[in-house]
Amino acid sequence: MSKARQVPKLLQIVVAFAAFLLSLSGAHNVHAETINEYIEQNNIQPNEIHRVNGTFDQMFGYRNGVGRPEGVVIHETATPGASAWNEVTYFNREWRNAQTYVHAFADANNILQIHDTDYGVWGAGPWANSRMIQIELCEENTRANFARSVNNQAYFTAVMLKRYGLTPSLADGNGSGTIWSHNAINQYHPSAGGHTDPIGYFNKWGYTMWQFYELVQYHFNRLNGSAPVNNGTTNNATNSNSDKTGTVRINSNIRNNLTLLSSRQDDGSMTIIGDRALPSASNWKIDKVATYAGQTYYRVSTNEWVLASECTVTKYIPE
Repeated sequence: MSKARQVPKLLQIVVAFAAFLLSLSGAHNVHAETINEYIEQNNIQPNEIHRVNGTFDQMFGYRNGVGRPEGVVIHETATPGASAWNEVTYFNREWRNAQTYVHAFADANNILQIHDTDYGVWGAGPWANSRMIQIELCEENTRANFARSVNNQAYFTAVMLKRYGLTPSLADGNGSGTIWSHNAINQYHPSAGGHTDPIGYFNKWGYTMWQFYELVQYHFNRLNGSAPVNNGTTNNATNSNSDKTGTVRINSNIRNNLTLLSSRQDDGSMTIIGDRALPSASNWKIDKVATYAGQTYYRVSTNEWVLASECTVTKYIPE
């Protein structure tokens, strides 16, 4: 065969190979774009938000005050195979060493909230920590489980935005909004340790932050003005969905700068919880008042009460 005929043949092979690669890329993108459709068409419902015990004791309000977040930061754990419960155990044990903590975790079967969203956490640097609720997405091994897990994360985000009177808007790409990837935080406010999540993990499934925003909007529109949280008897938090809440500030002149918490027994008596305390000068939401042995107590968690003589009411519980 002459060289004149070999060149077109080689060109045909190159073009065919390029077309093959393009077809793979196109097929991947088409497949990925159906994640949200897959969730909607299969009527995949998010799991309830469960409050579980957290150990983070650095209680601080957002820059605008307690109960006034400005949005939600979207993380992913970068630990393949670790469930939401695994992550809760790790964060509760290691946050002092790791110097990091978030509000919640989502996997294919759970949404676990470990910290009151009225208060900040250490998840994405000072700028975000003083403004944002933060949730981690656990890494899944199948597309179906990814869809379920990201659906849970989007639902939690929608619930939080609804609860705090915020409207869904995506900050990625413009630096302004109520939904931020950790990557966007690092891009526009580079104190977040160089993290780029969840972009790489989303890319694995052909997913984007824009698609995530659309999924949040989908759930947000379906919420009828409510932000449900499942607070079972074993959970360690007050249902912050209630409008009838007040606020107390722990006094600064208490012993060791800590006030011990008490639990209320079935007979109405109060028993001190030896390993649970609130730091002085910290602010806490309250939703109930009780008396025992001539003392008044305010409820700051599902069954954790603070002695009235060791705090000051800054906002009374509405009648």
